[in-house]
Amino acid sequence: MKPEAQLAELKRGIVDLHVESELLERLSSGKPLRIKAGFDPTRPDLHLGHTVLLNKMRQFQELGHEVVFIVGDFTAQIGDPSGRSSTRPVPTRDEILEGARTYAEQAFKILDEDRTRIVYNSEWLGKMAFDDVIRLAGKYTLARMMERDDFRKRWAQHQSISIHELLYPLAQAYDSVVLECDVELGGTDQLFNLLVGREIMREMGQRPQIVMTTPILEGTNARSENGKIFGAKMSKSLDNYVGVSEPPKEQLGKLMSISDELMWRYYELLSSEPDEAIELRKRACASGQMNPRDAKIALAKEIVARYHEPADADAAEASWLAQFSKREVPDDMPEHEVTLDDETIWIPKLLSDIGLVKSSSDGRRRIQQGGVEVDGSRISDPQAKLERGRRYVIKAGKRAWAAVTLK
Repeated sequence: MKPEAQLAELKRGIVDLHVESELLERLSSGKPLRIKAGFDPTRPDLHLGHTVLLNKMRQFQELGHEVVFIVGDFTAQIGDPSGRSSTRPVPTRDEILEGARTYAEQAFKILDEDRTRIVYNSEWLGKMAFDDVIRLAGKYTLARMMERDDFRKRWAQHQSISIHELLYPLAQAYDSVVLECDVELGGTDQLFNLLVGREIMREMGQRPQIVMTTPILEGTNARSENGKIFGAKMSKSLDNYVGVSEPPKEQLGKLMSISDELMWRYYELLSSEPDEAIELRKRACASGQMNPRDAKIALAKEIVARYHEPADADAAEASWLAQFSKREVPDDMPEHEVTLDDETIWIPKLLSDIGLVKSSSDGRRRIQQGGVEVDGSRISDPQAKLERGRRYVIKAGKRAWAAVTLK
């Protein structure tokens, strides 16, 4: 593939790129680039949030470049302060080692094992003497470090910042120096750390790395307001994750629990379907030609099949449908026909009109609390509407069910 075509492919889904002209120059050299990404094993499993970055690494591999997967067994002992409002708890050495073992295994669910180099940064960081650390710290200023958004906010709010946290970006940068990498990948929350790497490499007399960031995937409990997704990033500590090594039924069940609005964000960042196919499916759901639940099942099965087998995805779907139809949806739920004045109706108003809640404001609160489902999908947007011309199965709370046909 020509350098310009490689660049166009690699830029897909990227948020930040420093610097595009430098990347094109290196691609034009014809030499394979060395691509680096680090993962601190603070928890024992990778989740779908990690795979956004891993898929970009795989893309580099398929274009013939070298990928280095850094297991941050040393940096995990410091704790990445990115996005933190307080000092991160330090895991035990046993927890780090267990996480490192499973990270290395699970990475190959996405990466090409034959073209992946796995390294542990304790190999060099653990051997540094105190004078080495002092010399490294002398390459960067406190003023520059305090430009970092989370440090600046914590300082302004009189919250503690431990000295060891200031060393984290320098330790990550030193990984780049040791590996002499061409490109470092990270999530958007890693931008500061990655740019420190560029600076330290320059200070060390090396050609500075190119920085590329990928979007952050929101957790399964994220919500939508006015067309925008709000919520914490996917994290095991927040219990809003889908693990890549979880059993098929658990993966599919968690994915079926996300809101319809969040589903399209997951399609964007996780699906391997062409953009055109996803857009057609989205339009079909918006026009009422396709049930959003069916679109969600298609996405969930694609992901389950990727990390297990297609047969596992089929079995997980059958199990979920059986559970949904047999255990949850009552046979004797009331049926309603509602004639609309417009093409759509606000869900909180509909809930009130058919008697599932006391008022529209009560319906809005139920949605905000995660207690409303339509066709098996949780509704998270209190402004969401339903379109005429379809029958919906609605649940509000644990026992309040109704089937509604909008005319």
